[in-house]
Amino acid sequence: MDVIFDPTRQTAPGGGSGAGAADIIKDGDQRGFMQDVIQASREVPVLVDFWATWCGPCKTLTPTLEKVVTAAQGRVRLVKIDIDKNRALVQQLAQMGLPLQSVPTVVGFVQGQIADLFQGALPEGEVKKFVEGLLKMSGGQLPGADLLAEAKAAEEQGDHRTALELYAALAQSEGENAEAYAGLARALMNLGEEEQAQQVLDGVTDKIKEHAAIASVRSALQLAIEGRKAREKLGEFEKRLAADPDDHAARIDLAVALNAMGERGKATDALMEAIRRDRAWNDEAARKQLLKFFEAWGFDDPATLAGRRKLSTLLFR
Repeated sequence: MDVIFDPTRQTAPGGGSGAGAADIIKDGDQRGFMQDVIQASREVPVLVDFWATWCGPCKTLTPTLEKVVTAAQGRVRLVKIDIDKNRALVQQLAQMGLPLQSVPTVVGFVQGQIADLFQGALPEGEVKKFVEGLLKMSGGQLPGADLLAEAKAAEEQGDHRTALELYAALAQSEGENAEAYAGLARALMNLGEEEQAQQVLDGVTDKIKEHAAIASVRSALQLAIEGRKAREKLGEFEKRLAADPDDHAARIDLAVALNAMGERGKATDALMEAIRRDRAWNDEAARKQLLKFFEAWGFDDPATLAGRRKLSTLLFR
């Protein structure tokens, strides 16, 4: 049998697949396998979808693969191969340790080598993770990751209008990207559009509504509303505590007001004092309020990390 491809063979200098935008998704065969897969994978990762006309799951998976690859905007390619029409290729792959015992089977090639594979019709999210893994091996990432990084950078710089536009674009293209929707809601909050932020959170799919990023913004939004009310009574809380240091309700309300003023450290200390005085009060209300702060601030926020250390020291001393 003639050698159809050799995974150890290097592309000649100045060579390459020469594939353009029209070749991102294509039907392949054993004659073009060397060029369409091995050589092309030296430029970008290539997914090979081994399928058959009699395969029911293939009819579900192939459109999903096409959707994910199209969204990658040329950073990966897809070659679809009908195993019944390419028996010689299937036999050679088996001899090389890749038996195609069932279809659909999707094999990822990076730099001319088999990098990873999966069998069966995976959901879109899992296919996307598979593609992300191949891109990571080749030093790249999906366009959505670039867009997310730009949005976060704009947010960190205080350019909430730009962040809003970038997060909105990402949410539109990736309907189950929790970080995109969380960022969109957060940008609306920062622009004073709390009602619209709530609408965004209410509209996310069931699959991501409990995601940590969504939960964080949901808590932050609730705290912002509660905080405005608490700030108006800041003096009242301080007077109550001066009269009775064990007025735990006043101390918790004071912490909510301090948080709304951006005084995260002081808000933490107020709740730590309430926990120290009576941890069990009102079903551990002070500790639960502190955990809500942590969720709203984000688990990597410096105030959260410092607060967790203090809480751990107090609870386990």
